[in-house]
Amino acid sequence: MRLGIRIFLVYFLFVGLTGYFILSTVREQVRPGVRQSTEETLVDTANLLAEILRDEVKAGTLGQSRLPELLKAYGQRQPNAEIWGLAKTQVNHRIYVTDAKGVVLLDSSGEAVGQDYSRWNDVYLTLQGRYGARSTRSIADDPDSSVMHVAAPILDGGKIIGVVTVAKPNSSLQPYVDRSEKRLVNLGLGLIVLGLLLGAGLSWWLARSLRRLTHYAQAVSEGERVALPHYRGGELATLAGAVERMRTQLEGKAYVERYVHTLTHELKSPLAAIRGASELLQGPMPEEQRQRFASNIESESARMQQLIERLLHLAQVEQRHGLEDQRQVELAAMVDELLVAQTARIESAGLQVRQRVPAPVRLLCEPFLMRQAIANLLENALDFTPPGGLLVFELEQLEGRVALSLYNQGEAIPDYALGRLSERFYSLPRPGSGRKSTGLGLNFVEEVMQLHGGSLAVANVEDGVRVRLWLPVNRVS
Repeated sequence: MRLGIRIFLVYFLFVGLTGYFILSTVREQVRPGVRQSTEETLVDTANLLAEILRDEVKAGTLGQSRLPELLKAYGQRQPNAEIWGLAKTQVNHRIYVTDAKGVVLLDSSGEAVGQDYSRWNDVYLTLQGRYGARSTRSIADDPDSSVMHVAAPILDGGKIIGVVTVAKPNSSLQPYVDRSEKRLVNLGLGLIVLGLLLGAGLSWWLARSLRRLTHYAQAVSEGERVALPHYRGGELATLAGAVERMRTQLEGKAYVERYVHTLTHELKSPLAAIRGASELLQGPMPEEQRQRFASNIESESARMQQLIERLLHLAQVEQRHGLEDQRQVELAAMVDELLVAQTARIESAGLQVRQRVPAPVRLLCEPFLMRQAIANLLENALDFTPPGGLLVFELEQLEGRVALSLYNQGEAIPDYALGRLSERFYSLPRPGSGRKSTGLGLNFVEEVMQLHGGSLAVANVEDGVRVRLWLPVNRVS
């Protein structure tokens, strides 16, 4: 399935589900919202009537007043009003009044006069001084036949002498609910369709842009000369630039030639030494000289093997795009393990070693790579530390960053070499033997630190050199 189609389907699913849930929620709120608004109006009406009817109820003349006639005339009125596009042709309120015992004194429908309504919540609660309201079905099996009743107390000097109730059937509100729901559904569907059209356009544009970049990469891989697709900023422009830089680097023959030339140069010296020693060994010579030449062959072979192994390790790291086996390891235990492995060299040189990395500290890393990196640093430090010198491992925290620090006592690194220490094949002569290493150790360390999101820093300090492996704070706990 193409990327554009997948993006559109995900977008369609997201917009569809979001629209559905929003519309469902809004529709669920329309009906109670309309009824709540109507109930508020009924409350006002009931309290107004309570004040109007107070004197007649108090005097007991409600039945002889003009109110029954007025309520009958009210029920026969035809408003002929148009409310937001809906015609209203009849009034829907029912009004009834009870005395302090709940007996109906007046009913606009003429049905309940003389009946005891004290059991209904609107009358019952109001007579107790509480808010009285109820919703009752006119037809038991028909939920749409419910009628909303709201009551208000008729007061005389703070005493409840009666109750007036205003009732309105919910069916009279249904046209307004239906119209509101219909408009919301139409609007919601329109917005969803518009969103899907925009999503389809975005998916088409993104897929088209990626296809252009894909065609460019395929043409480059086949050796064709094509122009780089142009994008106006954003991630696609960054990606196009990265592809172009990759092309430039892959075509960098000068870089490859320099790499091969340097490697050939590094191998030439040990090969020449091995060849010379082997030629001399073919003739007669004292046993002492024979042993010395054999030892030279062995040491140069070991040097070549070390060079090849480190090149392989470096090549593997350079081809990595990320870490593969991340685990939490105890940093102090890893350092201790490497120090134990170098016990013979440390003791023979009489070195002083101080390990100050806190035991509880744990590091999230790829253990093999991190162990190799620290081992390279330790080997370099041992090479450049004079007999009886000092080595110090510690954990530093500076400006919100964390670093594993290794200090070794010894001569300062020349200024001309400080900026080149991590270059491939660059090395300084060892103080003891005057020989150089493969020049791959610090380059390997730098690559490992970049994979872990950190960096390598080497600096001269008082009486020695300090190397720091800067690590992201979230990797150290």
